[in-house]
Amino acid sequence: MGSVSLKIGDGTARFRRATLCSSALHLVMLVSVLTTNLFALYAFTYAPKPSAYAIFHSVRNLSVISEHVAAILREIDSSERRLHQIEREISGYDTLDPSLPALPPELKLFLTRHPLPLGPDSRSKITEMVSSVAHSCARSSDILSQFMSYKPNVLCPTADSHLPQKLISRGCEPLPRRRCLSRTKSRQLLPLPKSLWNTPSSTGAAVVDKQMWVKSRGKNDFLIDEVLALGGGGIRIGFDIAGRAGNFAARMAERNVTIITSTLDAEGPVGEFVAARGLFPLQLSPANRFPFYDSIFDLVHTMNGLDEGGVSGMGQGQAEALEFLMFDIDRILRAGGLFWLDNYVCVNDERKRMVTRIIERFEYKKLKWVVGEKADSKKTLVYLSAVLQKPARG
Repeated sequence: MGSVSLKIGDGTARFRRATLCSSALHLVMLVSVLTTNLFALYAFTYAPKPSAYAIFHSVRNLSVISEHVAAILREIDSSERRLHQIEREISGYDTLDPSLPALPPELKLFLTRHPLPLGPDSRSKITEMVSSVAHSCARSSDILSQFMSYKPNVLCPTADSHLPQKLISRGCEPLPRRRCLSRTKSRQLLPLPKSLWNTPSSTGAAVVDKQMWVKSRGKNDFLIDEVLALGGGGIRIGFDIAGRAGNFAARMAERNVTIITSTLDAEGPVGEFVAARGLFPLQLSPANRFPFYDSIFDLVHTMNGLDEGGVSGMGQGQAEALEFLMFDIDRILRAGGLFWLDNYVCVNDERKRMVTRIIERFEYKKLKWVVGEKADSKKTLVYLSAVLQKPARG
C-alpha cells in the first residue's frame, strides 16, 4: 500500500513508496487501532455491580465497539483501493482508453480488441487479440497522437521521423504499428566487407573509429583477438548494448562473428548508417527487456549501456535499475559466454563500488578486471574494464 511519486524529466520516471498520502493513512490506521484497543480495554476491565441494566449496557458497548471496528476496516479497505487506483493512473495504466474522442482514428483502430478468427485459444483461454502498446505511452499521449495522425495507405508524413525516438526515450515502447508507407532514401550501398569502413555517414553522431579494439591506448583497452581467445573459439553471435555507430560489430564481422547492435537515433539516423555498413541495427532502449530468447548469446558487450539501462525506468544511477539490466544480460547470455564491460566510466568511487557489488553477486569468473584512470580537461575519471564468464547453474 502506498502512493506514487512521479518525476518526468528527460524521459525518466521514478516511483517511490511511502509518500505523504501513505504516511497519513498509516497514522490514521494507528490512531484508530489505539482508540479501538482503549475502548475494548475499558469495556472488559470495568466491572460495575452485576445487574440486568449493567449487563444490557455491557452487551451494547461491545456491539458499538464491533461496529466501530468494522467501520474502520471498511475505511481502510476503501483507502487502499483508492490509493491503488491513483497509482495506476499516475503510472499510465488504464488511461490509454480507445473511447477517448481526442485519440486519432488510426490509434483507436489499433487499440481495438479483435476476436480471434478461429475462436478462443484452448490453451491460454484468450478470446481476443490485444494490441501491444506500452502503458507509458499514456504519459506521452500528445506525441503519440502526432505519431498516429496520418492518412492510411499513403506515404507516411515527412515531419514525424523524430517522433519514434522521442516516444522510446520516454518509455513508450513498443510503439503501435501504422498503416502508412515508409519513405525510401537513395543511398549507394557497398558490398561486404568494403561497406564496413567505407560507408559515408550522413550524421556527425556516427563516428567511425578504425583503431579501437585493434590497437591499445591504455591498460583498460582490451583487444578483440585477446577476448575472442578467452572464449576458446566458441564466440559466434553476440549483442552490443547501446553500440551506436556499430564499430564493435564491424570489427567482429571481420572475424566472422555476428553482432546485433542496439542503437537509438538520438543524434541522427544512426540505425540507417549501421544498416548501410552491412550490420544489424536494433531500435531498442536498454531500459526495456531485451527481445531475445534465454541463453542464446556467446558474448554481450557494452560501454555506456549500464547507465543508459536505467534512463526511462527508475532513473540513471539507481542500483535497482542496474540490477534489472544485469539480470536481463545474464538471462540472454549462455553458460560459459562472456560479458565484456568495456571502458565503463565510474563517475565516483561509490558508483564503482555499487557496480562491482552487483556484478560480483552473479559469481562470474573474472577473466580480465582492470580499473584505471584517465584525465580529461576538468578532472580524472575512473574507468572499469572487465571480461567475465557466466557460470553454469542448476
